[in-house]
Amino acid sequence: MTEEPGRRTAPGRYTRRGFLGVAAGAGAVAALAACGGGNGSPAAGPPQSGGLVRAAFAGSGATEVLDPHKTNLYAELARAKALYDKLADYGSDLSIVPRLATGFEPSPDQTRWRVTLREARFHDGRPVRAADVLYSYARVLGPTAGMRGRSSLASIDLAASRAVDDRTVEFALRAPYAEFPNATAALGTWIVPEGAREFEHPVGSGPFRFESFEPGRSFRVVRNPDYWDGAPHVDALEILVSNDEVARVNALLGGQVEYAHDLSATTAASYEDRVTIHRLPNSSMQALAMKLDRPPFDRLEARQALFALVDREELVRTLFAGSGTIGNDLYGKGYQYYADQIPQREHDPDRARFLLRQAGLEGATVRLDTSAAGTGMIETASVLRDQAARVGLNLDVVQGNKDTYFSDIRDSGVVATYRSGALPIEAHISQRLLSYSSTNFTKWARPEFDALYAQAQSTGDDAHRGELYLRMQEQLHAEGGFLIWGFADFLVGSLPQLGGVDPSAPANTLDWARFDKVWLT
Repeated sequence: MTEEPGRRTAPGRYTRRGFLGVAAGAGAVAALAACGGGNGSPAAGPPQSGGLVRAAFAGSGATEVLDPHKTNLYAELARAKALYDKLADYGSDLSIVPRLATGFEPSPDQTRWRVTLREARFHDGRPVRAADVLYSYARVLGPTAGMRGRSSLASIDLAASRAVDDRTVEFALRAPYAEFPNATAALGTWIVPEGAREFEHPVGSGPFRFESFEPGRSFRVVRNPDYWDGAPHVDALEILVSNDEVARVNALLGGQVEYAHDLSATTAASYEDRVTIHRLPNSSMQALAMKLDRPPFDRLEARQALFALVDREELVRTLFAGSGTIGNDLYGKGYQYYADQIPQREHDPDRARFLLRQAGLEGATVRLDTSAAGTGMIETASVLRDQAARVGLNLDVVQGNKDTYFSDIRDSGVVATYRSGALPIEAHISQRLLSYSSTNFTKWARPEFDALYAQAQSTGDDAHRGELYLRMQEQLHAEGGFLIWGFADFLVGSLPQLGGVDPSAPANTLDWARFDKVWLT
């Protein structure tokens, strides 16, 4: 069976060929713009029921799967969120919001946590039980799920954990973990039914029920009328994928989708009078990751030279176009425990030149890895190359494979452009900065730093924990390998007839991509 570009295969449905075809139709887009195409104002009035919402995301091609324990990209997270639930999720302020869990109760020494479950059901009618939770976490930590070693759930001693009853789980931990609920909200911790092994026709407890999936093309789900958190307003959701931002934007302008994810600041500024632009605050950390275990950044002077040569104000002004703020080489600006008392790092080209001489890098060439894996990373590398050249350092920008970039730079290279979505500061530290963290991109390894983290997780006193986090951040600011130059708002576009998009929810949080809460007017 063949199809013409743009033809619907069923009422309200598009093939990927049709979706991408809109990108090529520049004339049609121009004509739409000339006719107005939308006034940029979001839908007003109370929620309405019915209809199909279509959303455009960047994807990863024919290798995409629906196993929620192998999620990584935003499209995968959005699909998993439609089908599944976690025990908890991150609120818009990165605090913990219980979901399938109704409560978390720690032992006095923080080594055991008892979690109670709400009354919820999977799409096939089975109740969500403690056994399902333990099975799901065993999959996450197993050898084939894809999350092994990079999940905060690794702190759980599953052999010593137990189902007290169908709605109560008692987790035994390998070490004290005062912020254990953070782990249950982490990437890839969705709950699946006990025994689930195949995900061609996935069954979850989420707001939508599975209907169809074409890897690298489209995903369609329908309303779950029995969802424990209230049935979705819309009848169905389709997620279409394209790594071409132009294709996503033109599909939105052409009315082929109602929602387009991950727009650049330039694109958003160009079309904000025609579509609604949602600026999700503080969603993306923008950084360089320098490796401390190899030259030249095994020398403190080399790292400090980069800290001094970067003009953060210029980067934010050039790349964020008003949709972000400068960073201070520390993660989590505005989040709980963020060390805002540490003085802001200033652009100091004279100090940068001095430190480059000290490090033996005056006039040297250093490879800078980058990729189109994240919006704006290639542009970031270009601006940084120009800034480095002003103080006598040559950055050789090398563009890598966007599909394998983050796995490629985890162990190879010396410095790379990097970005991250929203996480609690504890999760950022535990996943990326401990000696044994498997996603330790900077190879930061300090026993005294690990000990401070362990102390922080051994106390139930938030104030004491804050003091320990301050000491950790002081070490990172002085000697670390993350040059965190800015925090970008995440930009998504929607048609004015789409209501219910939460503009206050950073990417990776509960109310981001909450398609069960949107409606069409």
